[in-house]
Amino acid sequence: MALLVQWLLYAVALLIVSKFVPGFHVAGLWPAMIASLVIGLLNATLGLLLKIITFPISILTLGLFLLVINALMILLASSLVRGFTVRGFVPAFFGAVVMALLGMLIKAVMKDA
Repeated sequence: MALLVQWLLYAVALLIVSKFVPGFHVAGLWPAMIASLVIGLLNATLGLLLKIITFPISILTLGLFLLVINALMILLASSLVRGFTVRGFVPAFFGAVVMALLGMLIKAVMKDA
């Protein structure tokens, strides 16, 4: 049950990001839920591989390069999910930053629940 609530919260986080980041558009709750699922799957597979390969760069940048990888996963997800569009790397990067901040908030809320 907690996993479903977390999935819904990440979908709502995508909707929030689409309101604040220009070039980041989500058509509604259903595309946001599909996009959050796809982003999660991409981060768990391809993103994990990229994070392992770029580990030295991540150490040199004190972890900030992980935002670049997350932005690339968001861009890839936007090409796979209908109703979820990101118009370039810069909106994807700022979307990744806001998603990281909202993700920390979601994890804090879910930890208490």
